Amino acid sequence: MKDDRTTPARRALLRGAAVLGIAATAGCFGTDRARPPAGAASGTAATGTAAGATGGPAPGPQAIAPMKPSTYRLQPLTGHGTPARPRTRALVRPAVRRAPILRVDSGGRRTMVLTFDDGPDPAYTPDILRVLRAHDTPAVFFVCGEQIPWNKDLLRRMADEGHVIGNHTWSHPLLPSLSRAAIRSEMKRTSDMIERTVGEPPLWFRAPYGAWNRAVFEIGAELGMEPLAWTVDTVDWETPGTTAITRAVREGAGPGVVVLSHDAGGDRSQTVRALRTWLPGLLAEGYTMTLPERERV
Repeated sequence: MKDDRTTPARRALLRGAAVLGIAATAGCFGTDRARPPAGAASGTAATGTAAGATGGPAPGPQAIAPMKPSTYRLQPLTGHGTPARPRTRALVRPAVRRAPILRVDSGGRRTMVLTFDDGPDPAYTPDILRVLRAHDTPAVFFVCGEQIPWNKDLLRRMADEGHVIGNHTWSHPLLPSLSRAAIRSEMKRTSDMIERTVGEPPLWFRAPYGAWNRAVFEIGAELGMEPLAWTVDTVDWETPGTTAITRAVREGAGPGVVVLSHDAGGDRSQTVRALRTWLPGLLAEGYTMTLPERERV
């Protein structure tokens, strides 16, 4: 599938979206100014303290053009991953945040969270899943609803292999430019599709381009989702090269870091090649890749 995002015009458009995303997080779209709230590391609930309080938000551009439904349909797959852990306690209904979660509480441990946006895509998502499985590593996949009807078995494979599926809207729009009703439709339609496909609604949400406003936080909470942003942007949407992507992750690695990559929206072969390099390297250095976990009662 060809993509023209490497052209100067498209890069200029993406950088413009990045400015809007930064402005939205800072409050220019009506978001209240606040210290970034805390997330939760795997096995621990959110502490309620400000995560990433010493650093500013890291919203950045992501793939912008809604992808055309793929004509490639996967054959049914049998999941071989560890079944999802049964919920023994009820989830705490999320409060309406004033900023997205930028990193998770690592408890001082060398843990990181890997995230992939814009899929599922049969061209690259299976390769990423194979790399993750080879290293027994979980990740969060923020999926676009319009991609699911053509790749339901791939979504089920994500869930079967122990990954978390998050909501990344239906068509990847710039949410602050939409009406409240349109924002809700983008988010709820995707949550409903995810639930129908894998049996559970998403518990995490990520705004396209990192562009948040008050309505997005309110609607996300109403739908039972927490807003998760990122700490390290690999900028793989700009196809900077495998070495550059690897360097971005390794230089940004640290306790509680959330890494942003993409498994769709363009040519993601560099992302796959880089993952094969930096993931085993960080694991060998003592890092553990984990999942964010919601507070329970």
